[in-house]
Amino acid sequence: MEHLFGQEWEIVPAGGATGEAFFAQHEEQRLFLKRNSSPFLAVLSAEGIVPKLIWTKRLESGDVITAQQWLEGRELKPPEMIGERVAKLLQKIHGSDPLLGMLRRMGKNPLQPSYLLESVEKALDQELLWHPVVHSSLQFLQKELPNIPSNLQVVCHGDVNHNNWLLTKDNQLYLIDWDGAMIGDPALDLSMLLYWYIPEKQWQDWVRLYGITLNDHLRLRLKWYFIAQTLSTVQWSKNKERTEEVEKWLAVIHDILGNVV
Repeated sequence: MEHLFGQEWEIVPAGGATGEAFFAQHEEQRLFLKRNSSPFLAVLSAEGIVPKLIWTKRLESGDVITAQQWLEGRELKPPEMIGERVAKLLQKIHGSDPLLGMLRRMGKNPLQPSYLLESVEKALDQELLWHPVVHSSLQFLQKELPNIPSNLQVVCHGDVNHNNWLLTKDNQLYLIDWDGAMIGDPALDLSMLLYWYIPEKQWQDWVRLYGITLNDHLRLRLKWYFIAQTLSTVQWSKNKERTEEVEKWLAVIHDILGNVV
């Protein structure tokens, strides 16, 4: 990475699981660098969803380095997720034809509900499969699968955790970390955001800001996708031996299963 810049540039790792991201600074010039970022980044930048892409360079090794604006800012706090700007930016993402077209050109196939359920079932170990909450969850997912549409195809972020929302000092809001982008039902994103951050009594007002109506069918899709994705989180937490998290998420699922859709 250093040979792309003169010695006067300071380059430091930006953290993250992959170790492929860096900060570069020289006097007032500051860049966020990433190795082998997806070509999807250019469209996200053009749509104003991530900080501006400055340049892309291919190295002799074949690696591709991208440089984005490095913006001063902070992640959103959980209570801020209820804000209208979050709803409007997610609506813009889900409604973007350029984003959808790029993912399709990259060979991304839509995530079918049946495939999601199958992958969840295969990932769960025997101990969890025998757990009453997991057993009830899978029964619910299988029973309602015919009622979950497979033709709703938008670009979904896949991890709308508040940590991935960047609010800059000049009050611009971005959604970053698109490594898990997929094509699927917008309920994939909406379910996690609503169940994690929005009190249920305010769901109707929030989805109105997003631009849709909260009806029984949407509630079913939200519940279905949340339980499916949370079962994956339960298995992941168990693999990491995070017992308290396993119990927490199983309790959440138990409470949701008790609700009438």
